[in-house]
Amino acid sequence: MIVENRLSRLLLLLFLTFVFCCAFYYLPEKIAGFQVKHIDLFSDLREKSMIAAIDTMQQSWLEEDTLAVDSVALQRLAQEKVGIDSAALALRDSLYKALYAVDGADSTGIRIEDYSVGHIGLNRFFTALRNRTSLNRPVRIGFMGDSFIEGDILVADLRSLMQKRFGGRGVGFVPISSPAAQYRPTVKTTPKGWTTWSMLTDHEHAYTLSCLTFEAEADKASFSIESTNKYPELDSVSSLKLIYENNLSTQVSVSIDGRSDSLRVSLPSTQIMAQYEWNGIINKASFDFSQATGFRALGVAMENAEGVVIDNFSMRGNSGLILERLDSVRCLALNDIRPYDLIILQYGLNVANDSVMQYGWYGKRMEKVIHHIRHCFPTADVMLMGVSDRSRQENGTFYTMPSVLALLHAQRQAAKRAGVPFWNTYGAMGGKNSMVRYVENNWASKDYTHLGFGGGRQLARILMDALMSEMEFYESAGQE
Repeated sequence: MIVENRLSRLLLLLFLTFVFCCAFYYLPEKIAGFQVKHIDLFSDLREKSMIAAIDTMQQSWLEEDTLAVDSVALQRLAQEKVGIDSAALALRDSLYKALYAVDGADSTGIRIEDYSVGHIGLNRFFTALRNRTSLNRPVRIGFMGDSFIEGDILVADLRSLMQKRFGGRGVGFVPISSPAAQYRPTVKTTPKGWTTWSMLTDHEHAYTLSCLTFEAEADKASFSIESTNKYPELDSVSSLKLIYENNLSTQVSVSIDGRSDSLRVSLPSTQIMAQYEWNGIINKASFDFSQATGFRALGVAMENAEGVVIDNFSMRGNSGLILERLDSVRCLALNDIRPYDLIILQYGLNVANDSVMQYGWYGKRMEKVIHHIRHCFPTADVMLMGVSDRSRQENGTFYTMPSVLALLHAQRQAAKRAGVPFWNTYGAMGGKNSMVRYVENNWASKDYTHLGFGGGRQLARILMDALMSEMEFYESAGQE
């Protein structure tokens, strides 16, 4: 009896089954109104290869990202810095590098990575903190960023931590209008009769830090502001400042804390940045402007005359590159009336793209931004924050977008070339796939991109600890 060889049929059947299973990957999400579960036979392999790619990128960039010092630049800086000789700077450098002797550049966000020569990139800020009782003004931080800090996320908690430790009260600068005003828990505002000009879309007006300016629509306009008790340092302040520009003959009536006896003031005429200040115990105020044609205002600042205050300059959709267009004349005028000791740059969410893995162009542009801000605010230190973790979904699983690491590397290199401190937000969150944990803990929104207030609170504590660790290093290394 002859036995038929059916092996070829079996192989053909297996092949057709394999092709059939693979075809499930290309099925639409719905068929005849019914949801179809997505099937991917290679999802495990794809995820493992993606994780391996992330690990490879981290390893390949480690040597580039380690701290280094230029001895020639060290000697040149020593000649420029009064009271700091080359030996002292070299000692500081050796002490600083010892902090990173194990892992190279910081990968956890626990420490600030200071890429300034001699590692004195926060000297002005820490000096102001030490001498705050004799400044006759608050130590002031400008926190510039995108929607990551909108609504005072992260900034509110960092402000509160700073004010608890170093004194001070108040929310600081508040713009006339903002898309985040309705859900910002630290302050309530009500504008009426204003046209908003934004640096994102407007190239005709000149701008300073807030990247916004507001023009009265007609002869009259109004604005009210009220602090909240969300944080104990916010419920009242001793100083209320109106910051404006381009005024001819505007009159303003101000009612403080709901009192009926409003104060009527003729604002001094000006074509540059100016401010008008009211003092007292202030919780809320309302402004009614008349003869306001052509009048432009930036906003109001609520603060004390001592301690620390942090101004939140958030703008959704901002990559940070528009800061190259900041008007230096207006910035210098603002710095005269409102000096800054530290400017923090937080950007990147609007740049990271899943299909892009090269961000050298962005790093070079941010380097120019840093230099321009230094020119505009010569008394302030500048610190760059790296991009946060951001996840994408693949077959129902969320994991870190590889482009986040590519962008983080470009940002760190920009800080290194510009010689400024850098803080690794991605590392502070926990590194790879940390956004998943943040969402699970309700610390971030389910877009796996933006922080919630819980996440902001976590990062604010880590950033505060990093700044205080850096300040301790300054003191132990004898930096004055």
